[in-house]
Amino acid sequence: MRITKPLIIALFCLMTTACSWFEDIQEYPDVPEQQLYQEAMTAMEEGALEVAIEKLQLLEARYPFGRYSEQAQLELIYAYFKNYEPEAARAAADRFIRLHPNHENIDYAYYLKGLTAFEQDISWITQYLPVDETQRDPGAALDSFDSFATLVERYPESQYAPDSQQRMVYLKNRLAAYEVHVARYYIKREAFVAAANRGRYVIENMQETPAVPDALAVMIEAYTLLGMQDLAADTRSVLQQNYPDYVYTPVYRGEKTLFDAATFDMFSDNKEPPVLTPVRMSQHEPEPERSVFSKVTFGVFDDDEDAEATTQE
Repeated sequence: MRITKPLIIALFCLMTTACSWFEDIQEYPDVPEQQLYQEAMTAMEEGALEVAIEKLQLLEARYPFGRYSEQAQLELIYAYFKNYEPEAARAAADRFIRLHPNHENIDYAYYLKGLTAFEQDISWITQYLPVDETQRDPGAALDSFDSFATLVERYPESQYAPDSQQRMVYLKNRLAAYEVHVARYYIKREAFVAAANRGRYVIENMQETPAVPDALAVMIEAYTLLGMQDLAADTRSVLQQNYPDYVYTPVYRGEKTLFDAATFDMFSDNKEPPVLTPVRMSQHEPEPERSVFSKVTFGVFDDDEDAEATTQE
């Protein structure tokens, strides 16, 4: 009995494994490499991307050194991209670049990798709702910019280089605007040194973007709040000479008490921004002093109060 029991277990495991082998053979019959590749391409043309991906994966697994292996790997990147599988597409592109660094179509792999990251964060929300892209996480944009930059630098004669350069301009503008947005957030949080560093980064690395005047203005405000008047004056001079018509509204509104934060500033005095004259300030008339009743009622009866005040005058 001691010998029979282990023998029965071993036979059972062998039979189970054999059944799985037969199932694989029935599900994936032995198909020639060329036929498998043609079936994958046909499925791709017909829009059956999942079928195309399955056949390309099978081709790569069964014929890793075949005549269609490298082309199948490229087609697999494209299939993942069209099937909205960005992580799989980028992984497949990285794998192809690592295995075939001297391939004649490696520029296509870099292009698909950059294009995948470029469209990774584009969803129906951003397409149909007014979402500010400059305030979103720029991780995918950075990856996309790096891939396009590598393509343009290493393969300037590639047919994909012109489109990559145009996309790089868009990405650079977006990244610069994001840096300015973060700098303004730092000013609100009273992290003035970090805000100045963010603005200086835009000036040093993204000089041709539309965010340059905003970055200069943020630097002026940060330097002024830090008491660095010389740096603020120098930056103000650069901004006035290059953007004389720029209008800037300071971000910092002063410190808030715990009571003001809890009541959403309804009972606090209107805090004026610090006196900054980097450029022509926005020409807004100062708001009249609001009464406590006006703040509590959210200004619903402001017209009546104004009328009464005019009558009394």
